[in-house]
Amino acid sequence: MNIIDTFQDLVGQVNEFVQPLIIAAAGAVPFVEGEGAASIGVLGGVNPVVAAISAIVGNFLCVAVLVLLSSRARTAVVTRNRARSEARVVEEQVAAVGGSGSGGSGVAVAPRSLDDGDAAGTRSAVRRAKFQRAFERYGVPGVCLLGPLLLPTQFTATMLAASGIGRARVLFWQGVAIVGWTTLVTLLMTGVVSTIR
Repeated sequence: MNIIDTFQDLVGQVNEFVQPLIIAAAGAVPFVEGEGAASIGVLGGVNPVVAAISAIVGNFLCVAVLVLLSSRARTAVVTRNRARSEARVVEEQVAAVGGSGSGGSGVAVAPRSLDDGDAAGTRSAVRRAKFQRAFERYGVPGVCLLGPLLLPTQFTATMLAASGIGRARVLFWQGVAIVGWTTLVTLLMTGVVSTIR
């Protein structure tokens, strides 16, 4: 049983007041996202408007949390690296002036990049490469709007925030993409379900 089957079973087993919460939880899962969660809701007999709104809220809340965390992590890393660079400059200036007792080796060590020792291997490298190609070609709006075709919104939003794009800009375009894609898929699924019935 996969994750989609699990969410579909949960939607079928709980009362109608809990169903939107299950759909929102499904929307927070990468690769299910708002589109998949809305589909789960529509197929489970939930009102399509309720299913779409629940899926959008779940997906957007997850993306918002990830963007805020990524942005803060980037700020912390940039601040730490800036402090290290400033400390090195001060050490070099002291050494140049004649401070022989600094105790340092005088060898500058480059900060470790995110690519060094990548434990996830080729999968994360492939994701980064896809993201980088899309970002260079389409920019922030394009990556956000076309992102669900390439990578889950959680991944694209995290990479955008970690690369230094402003939080508000990332959240705006991710919100537009989540609402647009979820609404489109909800309408398609509603049409399919009504045609079958």
